[in-house]
Amino acid sequence: MNLYNAEQDSSRPANVEQLDALPVNSAKIRQPLYEARKKIFPKRVEGQFRRFKWIVMLITLGIYYLTPWIRWDRGAYAPDQAVLIDIANRRFYFFFIEIWPQEFFYVAGLLVMAGFGLFLITSAVGRAWCGYTCPQTVWVDLFLVVERAVEGDRNARMKLDAAPWSFDKIRKRLLKHSIWLVIGVATGGAWIFYFADAPTLAMEFMTGQAAMVAYSTVATLTATTYIFGGLMREQVCTYMCPWPRIQAAMLDEHSLVVTYNDWRGEPRSRHSKKLIAAGEPVGDCVDCNACVAVCPMGIDIRDGQQLECITCALCIDACDSVMDKIGKPRGLIAYATLSEYEANMELATGNSTHPIRPSNIRDQDGKFVDAIRHFNWRIIFRLRTLLYMGIWSAVGLAMLFALATRDRLSVNVLHDRNPQYVLESDGSIRNGYTVRLLNMVPQPRQITLSIEGVPEAVMKINGVQDAPSRSFTVMVEPDEVTTLKVFVTLPGKAITSTSEDFDFIAIDNEIHETAQYKAVFIAPGAKK
Repeated sequence: MNLYNAEQDSSRPANVEQLDALPVNSAKIRQPLYEARKKIFPKRVEGQFRRFKWIVMLITLGIYYLTPWIRWDRGAYAPDQAVLIDIANRRFYFFFIEIWPQEFFYVAGLLVMAGFGLFLITSAVGRAWCGYTCPQTVWVDLFLVVERAVEGDRNARMKLDAAPWSFDKIRKRLLKHSIWLVIGVATGGAWIFYFADAPTLAMEFMTGQAAMVAYSTVATLTATTYIFGGLMREQVCTYMCPWPRIQAAMLDEHSLVVTYNDWRGEPRSRHSKKLIAAGEPVGDCVDCNACVAVCPMGIDIRDGQQLECITCALCIDACDSVMDKIGKPRGLIAYATLSEYEANMELATGNSTHPIRPSNIRDQDGKFVDAIRHFNWRIIFRLRTLLYMGIWSAVGLAMLFALATRDRLSVNVLHDRNPQYVLESDGSIRNGYTVRLLNMVPQPRQITLSIEGVPEAVMKINGVQDAPSRSFTVMVEPDEVTTLKVFVTLPGKAITSTSEDFDFIAIDNEIHETAQYKAVFIAPGAKK
């Protein structure tokens, strides 16, 4: 850019300074906020990490699609679906566990465990969640399986993408996208089955009798699954997911991450035999780009740690297969810690005094020298990971203890506010209470409701014909709240103060479960 001074521009006053400022946001020079997406065609690869990803994909998809169809017998008064989020009745069923709305702290505990579990996994083995079990990763893998089956592997897909539109190209594209949409529909359909009885909802859905929210949910999840898994893919991880941007806080120099060991790979060359014969230093990397071709994120791991890397380790499988072909030891790309990498890098560069020299890390027989550091699994069990594990375990044990010892019978009492008491003709004082008996068991129960305290008081339950007494046996509905209107009467001669404390006690005599609530009996003279 040419800058003009006062001498060059006589139209500008001499006392006005020419500033060195570039209009960087001008429409003429402004670049797009995001570069247009360049298609990625990951190559199929075989290896131990790819096999592990197949297993994880089958397990996770199997759990997601099949869980709503698992049955669990809870008796005649509760649904028999093993996992059910019953919004209408405000219940969450998980096999033998039933969560009520007032027990939401269990859900909060699970979220805390999920958070610390993610911290633990990341601090120990990097972004293993992203690379293996994240729903985005799993569904992209599934969509890639369909894409390869219809269009072929990397070269065939690239050739088809570059080819002009023809009947064969249209046929393959329509078939691929149709299968993707079917997967999207199945994904949305499986989700709604978690909120109602799966067989019943499936029949209603197919016959057009399901609620509109079911159809809208399936449509929304079909669209998001199709777009995220089929069209956006790596852009979801790069631009939409927050985890890559905060993972650095979870990593340290002892975390395992996928690493290109340039201390043994550099200087790379495709003509290593000629260079070796000429006495030139040559690393193990033959610059074949196999690691780039298989990467679903379209990056080169040899450029170092990057935000886009999800540590799926497919580049490790690709590189290991190349090392096997050229007779080199595996591990040029491997899971490694930063401390291990830096120690080996210092050895290869003579403490950073010269470029990487393969002779520094190998003996005359071509084997690695003893000073090379290798991964020791004990490093995973360090203070940071043990702290995360301790918190995760403590929360889990606390929730298990709470589940094992929680009451399944509860009593709640609300005193009438207007009037607070009634003066009867014989001089007795009567107080009214609304008593709610919560039966958190999917079976009807006989509960004995009694009062303890104010010795001369008796109670009467509205709608029960029995004479007033200090206790009554009532039937409470299964898995519901039974509401009773209770009147407690105290003879006038027994009143000694304006208020007296007493207890409502609910007892299940069959299983000896007891619930108690402290109430107040109000007499004349009490402040309203």
